[in-house]
Amino acid sequence: MLKAILSKLKSGESQQVDTHTVEVATAALLYEVVRADDDVDKRELAELSAMLEKTFSLSASELKLVHESGSKQSEDAVDLVQFTQVLNQKLNDTDKQQVILGLWKVAYADNELEPLEEHIIRKIADLLYIPHSQYIQAKLTVQSAR
Repeated sequence: MLKAILSKLKSGESQQVDTHTVEVATAALLYEVVRADDDVDKRELAELSAMLEKTFSLSASELKLVHESGSKQSEDAVDLVQFTQVLNQKLNDTDKQQVILGLWKVAYADNELEPLEEHIIRKIADLLYIPHSQYIQAKLTVQSAR
């Protein structure tokens, strides 16, 4: 762990990651949904990339860094609170609703909704203080678009 931090400090990546805390937290939550069913599908990853690119308007190098950081933090995470806490502090309700919509898009990207994917999205919605009606509305919106 210490070696990783030192290498990031030397390479200057830590400053870039720090400036993208909302982006990295969002990417980590999206990766949680991708990994929920233990089957990382290319369509889910493509939807994840599209959501990050559309939402945050990142350059190619920034997008790559956010992907790598989000994936790594998701793998190392013990819970979802560390990510949702960042979003609760930095985003308004409308932006948090867009995150939930993006999570549903990733979950449905492979045309199959696994129970674990739905469970994780429900947990994230609760941690983001999204009302149940908005959680369901986001799901129905994505379902009808497919």
